[in-house]
Amino acid sequence: MEFALTWKALKEYLPPAPASILDIGGGPGRYAIALAKEGYDITLFDLSQGNLTFAQDKAREAGVSLSDYVHGSATDLSHFADNTFDAVLLMGPLYHLLTPEERQQAVAEAWRVLRPGGVCFAAFIGRYAAVLDAAVKDRAWIVEHAEECDELLRTGINRPDSDAYFTDAYFAHPTEVVPLIESVGFQTGAVIAVEGLTNLVNGELYRTASPEIIQAWIDLNYRLAKDPSVHGVSMHLLHVGQKCWDDMDC
Repeated sequence: MEFALTWKALKEYLPPAPASILDIGGGPGRYAIALAKEGYDITLFDLSQGNLTFAQDKAREAGVSLSDYVHGSATDLSHFADNTFDAVLLMGPLYHLLTPEERQQAVAEAWRVLRPGGVCFAAFIGRYAAVLDAAVKDRAWIVEHAEECDELLRTGINRPDSDAYFTDAYFAHPTEVVPLIESVGFQTGAVIAVEGLTNLVNGELYRTASPEIIQAWIDLNYRLAKDPSVHGVSMHLLHVGQKCWDDMDC
């Protein structure tokens, strides 16, 4: 469901192909490869060289070519000149930057490399994602890890035990998303709950429902995904922002 709703957002807000897109923190290239198939000019940028190598292999298997594979951190895009790309995907790095300064720096760098009028898609893990996940997978977690749960809900910072299934991360409160992105100059186009109202049952939905029923839920979830009252129950949020100069009519 997350991929399906994110893909609908990309189709709604991206400029037409062959626009140039920088996929920052694009990992193994799922979105990069899918967009390359649509005719977009994609540069994949990631902190992990292993992810970039994996993505190259997957792109070859898919029969597509990406423009470049660049290794680096989302907080430093000095490899790229100002005003280079028509769109930027920042769908991953903001999960793992634990300080406000780092998150703002990543967003500012995305702003810098975008052309005027360009679009940035920034993804966040929602503040309540761990509690929602525990309600499905590990209901004792809120008791057995009560201090960790309280700290996460208070600060948004996740520092799990070494044997935990997830890494250090930042879980953003829905009210933080727009102020962060707009702090560097972006104008907000939408904030989208990319798991929708079916968040807690999406796994079962995909295992048991027919393709027609799944598509109906995708369409309904996307229709409701911009409603702020849905944002708190989604594991992830996607902000769509546009780069505008002061004298631009965006």
